[in-house]
Amino acid sequence: MTEFILNDRTIRSDAEPGTTLLDVIRYHEHLPGTKIGCREGDCGACTVLVGELKNDRMDYRSMTSCLLALANVHGKHIVTVEGLTDPLQHGAGVEDLSMVQQALVNQGATQCGICTPGFVVSLSGCCLSHEAVTENLAIRTIDGNICRCTGYKSIERAAADVARALEKKDIQYPVAWSVKNGFVPAYFSDIEERLRSIQPLGKVAASGAMHASPMPPLAGGTDLYVQKHDTMHHAPIRTVFNDTTLKGIRIEGDTCIIGGATVANDLLASKELHSHFPNLEKHLLLVSSTPIRNMGTLAGNFVNASPIGDLTAFFIALDSTITLRASSGEERQVKLKDLYKGYKDLDRSPEEILTNVRFKLPTKNTRFNFEKVSKRTYLDIASVNTAIRLEMSRNSAGGSTIREAFISAGGVAPVPKFLANTAVFLVGKEATPETVRNAVAVMNEEIAPISDARGSADYKRLLLRQLLFAHFMELFPERFKLKELV
Repeated sequence: MTEFILNDRTIRSDAEPGTTLLDVIRYHEHLPGTKIGCREGDCGACTVLVGELKNDRMDYRSMTSCLLALANVHGKHIVTVEGLTDPLQHGAGVEDLSMVQQALVNQGATQCGICTPGFVVSLSGCCLSHEAVTENLAIRTIDGNICRCTGYKSIERAAADVARALEKKDIQYPVAWSVKNGFVPAYFSDIEERLRSIQPLGKVAASGAMHASPMPPLAGGTDLYVQKHDTMHHAPIRTVFNDTTLKGIRIEGDTCIIGGATVANDLLASKELHSHFPNLEKHLLLVSSTPIRNMGTLAGNFVNASPIGDLTAFFIALDSTITLRASSGEERQVKLKDLYKGYKDLDRSPEEILTNVRFKLPTKNTRFNFEKVSKRTYLDIASVNTAIRLEMSRNSAGGSTIREAFISAGGVAPVPKFLANTAVFLVGKEATPETVRNAVAVMNEEIAPISDARGSADYKRLLLRQLLFAHFMELFPERFKLKELV
């Protein structure tokens, strides 16, 4: 039995745990405002807000319900567009529009309307977040919502209106402030206490199938539900998405350790990571969209073994080590770059789960960068992606040489590729245009791109060449000028 709060109602569902929340909302609870669009997490028409208790406060995030397993919402508050107004408050069948809805109406930011509930829900998350809302942040909030018939400028103007309306929001107590100022219905005030009364899933009496062992673990499901939508509904699953022992970011000495069930937006929100990676926001905003970054886990990205996994490329270049834990409790550590033996073939048994990833933190001598090219800048998978980490040291002539190099590339091999030979070539050399041009020749010998929907093999070779130059232009702007590289 899965128990959660849907808008202002407590739901106890006996649907199979692999059922998507979208289907429960529409077909079991008959709330049609949450739309069926792509069923791949791209269009945002099915967006909901998911609220949970974290560190004794409510935390609301947008997620796409078409990829969200019912098992993953146990003990949480799910908000659909219907839950953002007080029905019948002003008389029979009459409702006031919410502040966000009114902003969209005022700016004429709706046409056919099928995508509008998703925009409303995503923007409403600004009211409940613990962040100060700026115009840029409000627009970023809807980066996972697509509208096919209305000009985006009117939607962006509505987002700017929302940001202005929230200028005085209390970021310490956003829920109470939003209720007091009429931005969300009054029932939100009681949600925290109601969630505390729901027993954790492990203590809930469940069917024998739920306790069967072994069962494949399910984290965010953002790729599984795209690839195996029909079978996932009935698949026996063991959710690890809410396992707090698999979450979190901690620093131990010169090492950063991140739990496998940590989602991408947790990385983006980490002050510790920002202090060591000044361009972290720039890099991670290239990864998917806000709702998917709220669902997609680090371990899921690695184990999915996509040759173009963005986070995989990022962490391979950090020379990361992963921990794999068997059902017996036995653990072993593997370099992330060595996890991939062939296309979708991993050095991992089916019973092992990836519990954490660890890497050495950058120092003052470290240079790190991530680059990605896709058909769209945002909300798209890569044609080619790559990351680089260089450890520099002073040489006898007073200059600096590359002491260590770690380079990853996606989209140019059957697996996320560690460019070992290119890295070896760079060691001991100065970062100069000539060094990079010579490194390209080495690099071309260890990649094997194929032609597909994201570009021809020749195009991908050219992309990786240009991105290698881009790395050095970003990391050594005083030494690299574009005209010297063409």
